[in-house]
Amino acid sequence: MINPTPDSQPLSGKVRLRKVQKADLPTFFIQQMDPEAVYMAAFTAKDPSDWAAFQAHWAKIMADKGITIRTILLDGKVAGNILSHAWFGDLEVSYWLGKDHWDQGVATCALQAFLKIVKTRPLYGRVAKDNFGSKRVLEKNGFKIVGEGLGFANGRGTEVEEWVLKLDS
Repeated sequence: MINPTPDSQPLSGKVRLRKVQKADLPTFFIQQMDPEAVYMAAFTAKDPSDWAAFQAHWAKIMADKGITIRTILLDGKVAGNILSHAWFGDLEVSYWLGKDHWDQGVATCALQAFLKIVKTRPLYGRVAKDNFGSKRVLEKNGFKIVGEGLGFANGRGTEVEEWVLKLDS
């Protein structure tokens, strides 16, 4: 069992990672349609309710050998996903957790486990400046702010300021 960091609430069970299965996709799809989650993630699909676009996106992700991706499980149930990619040049980590699993230490534990799988450094993370929870997850795992960015966020329909964080070791 991966234990949460001391300042997070106790987990109700085990957090573990496994390879993504096609059966996980409907859960990921439902999670990405939550309006609050879309707002907080900011950089999302143009239309989170478009199942065909979602399936095409995930087919591309799952076929890309340069992407490491895992399903996050809590008590054996799909809680979200975590992946690393180099779509914009540098290797980045990205994760999505269903809203019902927020503020429990699940994302922090999942990232901790993922960093044992993806050992390439430096590793970057990007987060909307007002997404304090996601920023904290990265910081608890050793990421440090190294810059700022500005990009159009489909989830908000406007440009959004973001933090760029980096893990060196």
